[in-house]
Amino acid sequence: MNPTTAASHHDGVSDHMDDWHFLSDESPDPLSQEGCSEDRPPEQKGKLKSRLMSVWNSVKYGFSLKQKAKFNKSSPVNMLGKCYDVGDIGDKERFRRSFASLLWLTYRRGFSPLPGSSLTTDSGWGCVLRTGQMLLARGLLLHLMPPGWTWSVRYCEVKDDMDLLRSSDSSEFAWASDTNKRIRHLSLGSLLDRPMEATHRRIVSWFADYPNAPFGIHRLVELGKSSGKKAGDWYGPSTVSHILRKAVAASADLPSLVVYIAQDCTIYLQDVRKLCERPHPHCWKSIIILVPVRLGGQELNPSYITCVKNLLKLESCIGIIGGKPKHSLFFIGFQDDNLLYLDPHYCQPTVDIKKKNFPLESFHCKHPRKMPFSRMDPSCTIGFYAKGQAEFESLCAAVNETVSRSAEMYPMFIFAEGERREAEEDCVFS
Repeated sequence: MNPTTAASHHDGVSDHMDDWHFLSDESPDPLSQEGCSEDRPPEQKGKLKSRLMSVWNSVKYGFSLKQKAKFNKSSPVNMLGKCYDVGDIGDKERFRRSFASLLWLTYRRGFSPLPGSSLTTDSGWGCVLRTGQMLLARGLLLHLMPPGWTWSVRYCEVKDDMDLLRSSDSSEFAWASDTNKRIRHLSLGSLLDRPMEATHRRIVSWFADYPNAPFGIHRLVELGKSSGKKAGDWYGPSTVSHILRKAVAASADLPSLVVYIAQDCTIYLQDVRKLCERPHPHCWKSIIILVPVRLGGQELNPSYITCVKNLLKLESCIGIIGGKPKHSLFFIGFQDDNLLYLDPHYCQPTVDIKKKNFPLESFHCKHPRKMPFSRMDPSCTIGFYAKGQAEFESLCAAVNETVSRSAEMYPMFIFAEGERREAEEDCVFS
């Protein structure tokens, strides 16, 4: 399928936002494109496979990036609890800012070898780990940043941190075109010292491709060993949920945050209370709740689509680790019958986060992408976040009402009083 046909196949609407692009996923599974010759030793085969996968995904993304995302200006766009009228200039800009502020965590290449392997890239196999990182990152932004925070335009519209320029006719920082003379300002340091931007940068560093990063690919692969996984294996959404829980529990940076994973599509309230309660009265830890579900057999049962939409409308929802079979995507919202997502299948060079003021742009995406609900894989993990006890009670009420509306179907998941000892892994949805 050529790029033009692919774009038409994905969107099916006539109107569009100017200068926005989206990724077409009609190419075959890159795992079938390895082409390692039989006479190579295993170590060379692994390195060759890594290089081929990086090239494949980068070329695929590069061609697709030329296409424009088409949005119906007469329909609202819902994204992570917010609704935007994209036909309105102000609302469209707010949507741009909110989308660009999400952390985009993709395949990387050129990092130090992963535990127990010679792999220096996760291209071709680590997409579920990356979508899991993006869901956790969304939860951390809600946990640590002020309500409604967005990445400032002075940061998100530049190529990298050193491309902040002063306009010739304004005291405000502005992006200058490549034809303009580039000027570096000493005031950049003072901007980066602002508490919100410093916290933003610190959160990004936690997901770096570096062995000591608490939520980086090296750490997640190491934690996956207890689940029988290793670098290069396929990680299912449920397995990644348990890896994220272990990573947060082991992190010294987040003593006030816990992760709970629903068992058998059930959130046991007594277990949550035990996990969140602190010795001090009326004081709760913040919580991320992960709910692995299967919404059909081999394909998504269409009866669940309305419920998925309603969950993505909730402010407590932090996204869905999902995608297509063997092709994970991070679902963040929808318009009409199309899901909005962030795609990890773009292989970028590793960023050295040990450098002061390391560039942030590659951790943010400016271009929304869309996919019909009909192509959604039924196996997924839905994430929620609650700041404290009051927020958790509100989450329970809102989610319970949303899930129970689907009277014709058995509920996706339920809340239940009582407790159940947390199992180490639930492989049903792996």
